Amino acid sequence: MRILLIHQFFLDATDGGGSRFNEMTKVWREEGHEIVVLAGTVHYASGLKAEKYKGKYFVKEELNNGVQIIRCFVSDKYNANFLWRLWAYFSFMFSAFYAGLFKTKGKFDLILVSSPPLFVGITAYWLSFFKRIPYLFEVRDLWPESAIDTGVLKNAFVIKLSYWLEKKIYKHAKKINVLTPAFRNTLIEKKNIASDKICFIPNAADFSIAEKCAQNFNAVEFKRKHGWDNKFIIVYVGAHGIANHLIQLVETASLLAQDPDILILSIGSGMEKMSLEQEVKKRQLTNILFLPPVSKNEVFQFILAADMGASILKKADTFKTIYSNKTFDYMASKKPILMAIDGVSRELIEQAQAGSFVEPENPKDFAAKIKWYKENPAVAKAQGENGYRFAKQYFDRSVLALQYIDEMQDIVGKD
Repeated sequence: MRILLIHQFFLDATDGGGSRFNEMTKVWREEGHEIVVLAGTVHYASGLKAEKYKGKYFVKEELNNGVQIIRCFVSDKYNANFLWRLWAYFSFMFSAFYAGLFKTKGKFDLILVSSPPLFVGITAYWLSFFKRIPYLFEVRDLWPESAIDTGVLKNAFVIKLSYWLEKKIYKHAKKINVLTPAFRNTLIEKKNIASDKICFIPNAADFSIAEKCAQNFNAVEFKRKHGWDNKFIIVYVGAHGIANHLIQLVETASLLAQDPDILILSIGSGMEKMSLEQEVKKRQLTNILFLPPVSKNEVFQFILAADMGASILKKADTFKTIYSNKTFDYMASKKPILMAIDGVSRELIEQAQAGSFVEPENPKDFAAKIKWYKENPAVAKAQGENGYRFAKQYFDRSVLALQYIDEMQDIVGKD
């Protein structure tokens, strides 16, 4: 198949962050499929534009596995305020549509579009209409609900417009892929989507990267190199935005300030990171470090050196429906998880016996759980092994990538 993938936040080869489709497309290429990606020029977490994209509307790239990428213009004032972020979404919507019409060559069998932002669905709808090919719409996050719950989306007109666009996109999609069972239930029960139109290819663990990094990796040497000898380390990897609400990590560190053996690492970028660093400085904390984003391979080194991984989001009903990407990275690395997200993520950890639920926005609970695991290393090790086995059985990205191909071929066969 020739697949046109529309993903505003598709990562560059050296970027850190959620790399679901970077890894999926690698498997698809190995299976002989051709993929062209329409992606944006601004990183989803940092809101920054790399120098190589500045002053350019379109940049063609190719990964070493043969995946072709067309970087499309996005406003570089992504993090300035709500209106500029909205313009960043719209700028990609229009630039990707133009690129899909005039910068791609040949006939595609299918369009695969991944949201959020929701507006990429309009690009897919337009290209589907003009190119006469079907599209599959993927829901990585329930939008606009998540944007409303985090306070990102407040304007009544924009909210109403978003719900109207969502309905239109769902209606014209040949299939809708959801990343969690809760998404599926919401679409059926609240959005009136037929169950046979929905497929389920969730977030997953990339064992190929984790296991390659684990070969000859020496955690003791890694920690010594960074000056973290004998530290009990909790690592968070991911975005530092409003939805992540990482102030709870800072507050937890404050409660643990008298324990010199505990260290919290937060790796990534986002619009809230600077204020978090300022808060750490204000409180004069030395047991929490905010580190810059690193490549996927380097991320796994930090995870492998840590004792536990943390998955964290703001306390909001919408987030009870999601699986976080980082959870599966921790599982692939055999690390137990402190799950500060209620709902299906909590259920996942409890079913796998791979860690403990932490009440979101409750630093006292967070600190108490960290202390307990520090005193019970055998339990931590056993839960890490449990998570690895569970993810290997149900959330292996290589297996799920092949299932995704089956879903797309089903659409192409019927069209």
